[in-house]
Amino acid sequence: MENENKKNEEIEENEKPKARQIVEAVDSLSLGISIVVAVAMGIGIGMVLRSLTGAGWTLWIGVFIGVAAAILNVYKVYEKQKEDYEELAKQPRYAIKKHLEDEDDDDYGETKY
Repeated sequence: MENENKKNEEIEENEKPKARQIVEAVDSLSLGISIVVAVAMGIGIGMVLRSLTGAGWTLWIGVFIGVAAAILNVYKVYEKQKEDYEELAKQPRYAIKKHLEDEDDDDYGETKY
């Protein structure tokens, strides 16, 4: 009975990272779709405004709203990726080690290859 519980716990632990990777992949793929949807919704808003007011320039207001929403989506994804990168950089296995600079490394001018 205890062995079965331990095996179930190990299986659950092994499945968690896989599910996380899938969610992150889908989240990255959704950026392109969200850009298209934001611009399309903006154009739709502009067309509704144009039909309600009769002024042609209100379509451009909708387009501007859609493009602004798309830019906001890209910025949100950028900030999320930046946070993930900073967390990764804190892990010791990804830390950049400082290398000692040699005098020979700086001078490439006279060397023939």
